[in-house]
Amino acid sequence: MTTVQITLPDQLARDAEKAGLLAPDFVERLLREELKTRRLSQLFTAMDKMSTNNDLPYMSPEELAEEIKEIRRNPRQ
Repeated sequence: MTTVQITLPDQLARDAEKAGLLAPDFVERLLREELKTRRLSQLFTAMDKMSTNNDLPYMSPEELAEEIKEIRRNPRQ
């Protein structure tokens, strides 16, 4: 378990503590939700980029399956 120290203005720290916003379980949940939101945003950004790239050749299901087999045989380290 990692301990994290943050610096906040005194009034904000008091108000946040009073509201239960600094409780470890709440902070953990908040951070996990934010990470999930950011990952989804990155995924959609990548999908948007991919959808605008018309230069990529079409791959048949068979070609795709062969590429997957090749990657599994020789994974990058």
